[in-house]
Amino acid sequence: MRTAYSVQTVRSAERELMARLPEGALMQRAAAGLAAVCAGLVRRVYGSRVVLLVGPGDNGGDALYAGARLARRGARVTAVPMDPARVHPGGLTALLAAGGRVDEAVPARADLVLDGLVGIGGRGGLRPAAAALVERIPEGAVVVAVDLPSGVDADTGEVAGAAVRADVTVTFGAYKPGLLIDPGASRAGAVRLVDIGLSLGAPEVEALQHADVARLLPEPTASSDKYRRGVVGILAGSVQYPGAAVLAVAGALRGGAGAVRYVGPAADAVLARYPETLIGKGRVQAWVAGPGLGEGRAAEVADILGSADVPVLVDADGLRGLDPAVLRARPAATLLTPHAGEAAALLGVARESVESGRLAAVRQLAERYGATVLLKGSTTLVAGAAAGPDAGSGGSRGSATAVRVNPTGTPWLATAGSGDVLSGLGGSLLAAGLSGPDAGAVAAYLHGLAGRRASTGAPVEAHQVAEALPSAWRSIRTP
Repeated sequence: MRTAYSVQTVRSAERELMARLPEGALMQRAAAGLAAVCAGLVRRVYGSRVVLLVGPGDNGGDALYAGARLARRGARVTAVPMDPARVHPGGLTALLAAGGRVDEAVPARADLVLDGLVGIGGRGGLRPAAAALVERIPEGAVVVAVDLPSGVDADTGEVAGAAVRADVTVTFGAYKPGLLIDPGASRAGAVRLVDIGLSLGAPEVEALQHADVARLLPEPTASSDKYRRGVVGILAGSVQYPGAAVLAVAGALRGGAGAVRYVGPAADAVLARYPETLIGKGRVQAWVAGPGLGEGRAAEVADILGSADVPVLVDADGLRGLDPAVLRARPAATLLTPHAGEAAALLGVARESVESGRLAAVRQLAERYGATVLLKGSTTLVAGAAAGPDAGSGGSRGSATAVRVNPTGTPWLATAGSGDVLSGLGGSLLAAGLSGPDAGAVAAYLHGLAGRRASTGAPVEAHQVAEALPSAWRSIRTP
C-alpha cells in the first residue's frame, strides 16, 4: 500500500530524526537522493546544463546541495535565487565550491531545471517573484520538483494560481497527499520517493496496490453456491435510460457476486443481454440504487434505504434529495458514488469548489451523511464514514481514517455509462461481503484497470469496460 502523510506528521518525524543526527545530515540525505535521480534524467551528467530555481527555505537548500553534487560530476550548474538576500548559506557555499554559479536571470537553455522554490509548507499561490521564474523555465528542459511542485498544497493537492508543472517530483521521506490528488497530482509528473529514514504515524491518504486488492477480492470455495457468494439487487434504468440498467447489471455480474437480481422497467433489455439475471424483488445481500432512474422515483430509493438491512450503493439519480438522518440511522453500510457535480449538489456548493478541493469535499460528504463516499473524477477518492456500520473497517490492513485515492484509470473512462458499470461492480463487492471502504476502493481500482485494458490509448465504450473486468481481475490474481 502506498501511503501519504500530512505536512505536520512529516515535520514532526523530521524533527525527531534531526535530533539524533549530526547537523545537516538529513538535508544531505535528501540532496544525495535528489542528485541521483537527476543524474538518471539527462543523457550524461558531464557537460549538461542544470538550472536551480532556489527559494529561501530548506527546499532551496536541497536544490543547492544537489546542484553541488551534479557540478562535481561536470554539470554546468546555475542557481537563480528567488530572493538573493535569503539563500541557504551552506547550500550556496557548497555549490560555488563545486564550480557552480549564481545568476539573477534564468538561462535561455537548459537540459534540466530543479524547482526548489517552495517546500511542503507553502500555502496559497506562488508569490510574484516565484511565478516570474516559473514562467521563464526554458522550453524542452526536464523539470524536476524538489519534494513537491511549487504552488501545490502538500496536504490537499489544491492549486491556487500559478504552479510548477513537473516532469518528475522527487519527494523525501514520504508521499504527500498533494502528490496523489488532483489538481496537484497532474502537476507532479512521475513521483520518486527518496527514503531518508523517517518514522511516521498514521497516514492521511493511502492508495491500494495490486497485492492489497488481491487480498480483498472475493474467491469462491468448493462449498460456495450463488447465495453464499452473495446476491446483489439492482434498482436502475427507465424507459428513457434502459442502457443504464444493462450496464449496471454487466458490472455486477463481473463483480464477484453469485447472482444479480434486477428491479425496474428495463427488464426486457436486461434479459436480452444477460438472460442469467433474476427479475423481481427477492432476498439480496446488497442493493445498487440510482443509475438511469430519471426523475420522480426518489420514493423507490428511499424505500430501499429505509427498509433494507443490507449494504446499499447509491449512484446518479438516486443521490437526489438524500436525507442524512436516514442514512445515519441505517443498520448497514451505505456507499455513495457521486461525481463532482452530484457531490456539489449534496454539499450545497459550487462544482468548482469540489473539483479544486477534492479531499475536503469527500471528507465533508462522508461526515455529513454518515456513509462511505466514492468521489469520482480525475483522481477518485474513497472516504469511510466517521461513524456507522463501516467505522473502523480495516479489511485491507490500511488506516481506518485515511482517505483512499485510486491509482488506476484513464481519461477515456469519462464516457457515458462508465459510472453505471462501476456502480454494479461496487454493489457486487458489497454483496460478496466487503466493507463500504473496501468495496469502493476495490471497485474503483478494478474499474480503472479495466478501462486501461479496454482503451489501450483509444476511445472506449462503457460495455467494453465491463467486458474487460475479468481480465483485470485475473491480472491482479496472477502473481
